[in-house]
Amino acid sequence: MPYLNADGVLPPELLSEIQKYVQGALVYVPRQGTERLGWGHRNGTRAELDRRNTAIRAAKAGGRTIDDLADEYCLSADGIRKILYCARR
Repeated sequence: MPYLNADGVLPPELLSEIQKYVQGALVYVPRQGTERLGWGHRNGTRAELDRRNTAIRAAKAGGRTIDDLADEYCLSADGIRKILYCARR
């Protein structure tokens, strides 16, 4: 997310009010509660991990061992187990 200059975004009255509390620092303004996105939804990381996890489950169902999957996906055996057992919940 790019940084914005408050001079160009906020009305002068609001900028003046904010400067009473913070000057020359970076301030994060969170989204409103209903507009908040979950982790990885904006850039597609969540969908990519879901596809990977589905492929891991399918490979395990096809007879692959946990150690083979760990080597192929560069994860620990425990990480593969977490992916496999998470689907049961």
